[in-house]
Amino acid sequence: MSGFSPEWLALREPVDHRSRDPGIAQQLREHFARRSAIRVVDLGCGTGSNLRGTFHLLPAEQSWTLVDYDQRLLAAARETISAWADSCASGDGVDGDLVVTKDGKRLHLRFRQADLNTELDSALGDTPDLVTASAFFDLCSAEFIGRLAAAVASRRAVFFTVLTYNGQQDWSPRHPADARMLLAFTEHQVGDKGFGASAGPAAAPALGATFQSAGYVVHEGDSPWRLEHGDRQLIADLATGFAAAVAETGAVDRETLASWSSAVRLGAVVGHTDTLAVPGEA
Repeated sequence: MSGFSPEWLALREPVDHRSRDPGIAQQLREHFARRSAIRVVDLGCGTGSNLRGTFHLLPAEQSWTLVDYDQRLLAAARETISAWADSCASGDGVDGDLVVTKDGKRLHLRFRQADLNTELDSALGDTPDLVTASAFFDLCSAEFIGRLAAAVASRRAVFFTVLTYNGQQDWSPRHPADARMLLAFTEHQVGDKGFGASAGPAAAPALGATFQSAGYVVHEGDSPWRLEHGDRQLIADLATGFAAAVAETGAVDRETLASWSSAVRLGAVVGHTDTLAVPGEA
């Protein structure tokens, strides 16, 4: 799965970070509070936004493996993280390792290109303490979510994912075709994005159920995008992409689609769910 540009990921990053559920984040911080070091695998890492949004919750010494299918995004992640860090040096390992410091924390980073459909186990490695992702699982199939949960549980790792789209949308001002557009968008979203038929808005419930079945304690929190006047470019780009996805379904007539697309929007709320799953007592 690929197709996300570094420019789009950079535009959404500030909103992604401010939208995270603070209660779930605090629970993650408390879980690892007594640790001095941690090993993290970030799936579908993009340009490294999830690392930048999560590192401050974790112990002082961190080892990250950043995994993505798109080599272009991995290169962008390396460049973006290098510019973001307080200090940066090449590591002594493979895969273009970096060692960076940020706000008193030291992060050893590996960048790995992998197809998670066929290389999930090797991408996770043997001993991660934390498996994480951002805005990813609504694009995956229920079958893949099940495999992922089983693989994480077999390693007794903690699982933390943020910003899983949950199907809620509210545009401002509203348009008479909003409901029809959302129905068509959902039809598009549950199509195959590279992992089989996508779970779409059912992804967060699927994550919760599969990890609970694996003996995990699951915590969930809301992380909606609340877009206002300061987010005009993101609102415009989001509406454009939304309309393009609807157009691909053919479920909305061209006149209605044109009317919806021509509306000037001042805000939007897009629903997401954050999930933290912690192994239960052995």
